[in-house]
Amino acid sequence: MTNPAERLVDLLDLEQIEVNIFRGRSPQESLQRVFGGQVAGQALVAAGRTTDGERPVHSLHAYFLRPGRPGVPIVYQVERVRDGRSFTTRRVTAVQQGRTIFNLTASFHKPEEGPFEHQLPPAREVPDPESLPTVSEEIRKHLGALPEQLERMARRQPFDIRYVDRLRWNAEEIEGAEPRSAVWMRAVGPLGDDPLVHTCALTYASDMTLLDAVRLPVEPLWGPRNFDLASLDHAMWFHRPFRADEWFLYDQESPIATGGRGLARGRIYDLRGRLLVSVVQEGLFRAL
Repeated sequence: MTNPAERLVDLLDLEQIEVNIFRGRSPQESLQRVFGGQVAGQALVAAGRTTDGERPVHSLHAYFLRPGRPGVPIVYQVERVRDGRSFTTRRVTAVQQGRTIFNLTASFHKPEEGPFEHQLPPAREVPDPESLPTVSEEIRKHLGALPEQLERMARRQPFDIRYVDRLRWNAEEIEGAEPRSAVWMRAVGPLGDDPLVHTCALTYASDMTLLDAVRLPVEPLWGPRNFDLASLDHAMWFHRPFRADEWFLYDQESPIATGGRGLARGRIYDLRGRLLVSVVQEGLFRAL
């Protein structure tokens, strides 16, 4: 039986059915809709497969238009917008059962040396990831055992996620909480050496916890759910090469939530504190 990291690599390995058309699997899950990170990661794979492979992706901008249905294949149609001297642009439309559910524009840039370099450091000091408990360990400590549904999810989880701040379980524990969250992540196993796979795997992971920051001031992340959140759009800028099977810190915050929408932004750092990726996403939230 393959491990979750191998299953993720397999999920990102699309079937090419025409020159610019690819088909991706959508596993049958108990979720109401296909995980947005899966669609974004697969769409980026489709875009990357139509380039020469010499230009890493440097940014993507995407919209989630309709919820996808688990268990139903998704077709990715790629438009080759531009092949310039330094930049390549691709537009991808994801179609499921004849309906567009997602679109993405990705830009690829030929590596070059810049005349200068700078970055802001991480906003705060955080513990080493190896010193923090896994999510499963925290849940077991609080509940005594992992509920069956969470046990199944944990076995399929392709990323090891460790929250920098302890999990909160009730209204009293979130009193005065700021809209900020941070997690360490890495794939639970090796992902191979293809840089596109690592980029698309991290794109998958970037949608897993980002909206936590929107929820934190109003409800516990691991207690009863009072709100449903759905991703509306997603943007990423890739600054440096990285491996998604090595630890990275995902520092997340929500500067505003109003009008039924919450904005979240994240910065992804490696163990050395180098900024690897910047992420921005808006989510829709409604009372259950």
